[in-house]
Amino acid sequence: MKQCQVDHFVFGHDLKDGTILIVVYVDDIVIIGSDNNGIDRLKNFLQNHFHRKDLVKLKYFLGIEVARSRHGINLCQRKNVLDLLEETGLLGAKPAETPMESNAKLSIDAGEEFDDPGRYKRLVGKLNYPTITRPDISFAVSMVSQFMQHPRVPHWEVVLRIVKYLKGVPGHGLLHKSEGTLEIEGYTNAD
Repeated sequence: MKQCQVDHFVFGHDLKDGTILIVVYVDDIVIIGSDNNGIDRLKNFLQNHFHRKDLVKLKYFLGIEVARSRHGINLCQRKNVLDLLEETGLLGAKPAETPMESNAKLSIDAGEEFDDPGRYKRLVGKLNYPTITRPDISFAVSMVSQFMQHPRVPHWEVVLRIVKYLKGVPGHGLLHKSEGTLEIEGYTNAD
């Protein structure tokens, strides 16, 4: 196995029958790849040399739920979203249609200072994690992250709106389709 130069917790091995990747996080290991026989040999090797528990199919890793269906593999953070809703007291709130108003203008000095900057920082920090499976909130989370040092009430209102937006479909995530080859398309607006 060769260690990835970009992420030192990822190891890979290319074989004639496919590729095998290992992701290591503390004492958890995820093995993925296109070479099923190679994966079985690797699992047997690990079983013979280390005490390990084989959970077979990955269902949950680092807060990300992994659900398989005939359509592909869906990655979401339903529990994380529900925890955010409970923490903010928004479980019963009406969901927002968008993560942020399209004409919202946030300013460093507009509005009254928010009375609990620590709470603001914690919640914005927690909102960064769902952006992994919910890229639709990335822009709004990036905007509110700019005001971590001196949050104001209008900034807090946008943070709560993002949480309300997540409430609309808490299990929404990324679907990696099983048909054909895996193609990832990304779009960005640098502004």
